[in-house]
Amino acid sequence: MVQYSPNSLAFAAISDPTRRGILERLGRGNASISELADTFAMTLTGLKKHVRVLEEANLVTTRKEGRVRTCTLGPSTLDAETAWIAEYRRMVEER
Repeated sequence: MVQYSPNSLAFAAISDPTRRGILERLGRGNASISELADTFAMTLTGLKKHVRVLEEANLVTTRKEGRVRTCTLGPSTLDAETAWIAEYRRMVEER
């Protein structure tokens, strides 16, 4: 039987294409909230909401230096989620 992932926050976070785009962008290097907002043509407030969801899932971390908040990839490696997907795929393929 498929068990729910221990970190459903990560699944919720990566379900949104903008948040996946933020992760892809941060995979190329750190970026400020302003840089990310420009990249995705969003308001600072809108982008901050996306970053907050990613932070809650440990996919992104932020630090404030002066007036600039810089985002980096977080500590989560999505191991549990990857294992859940692999198990689900195995079950589907066995059907």
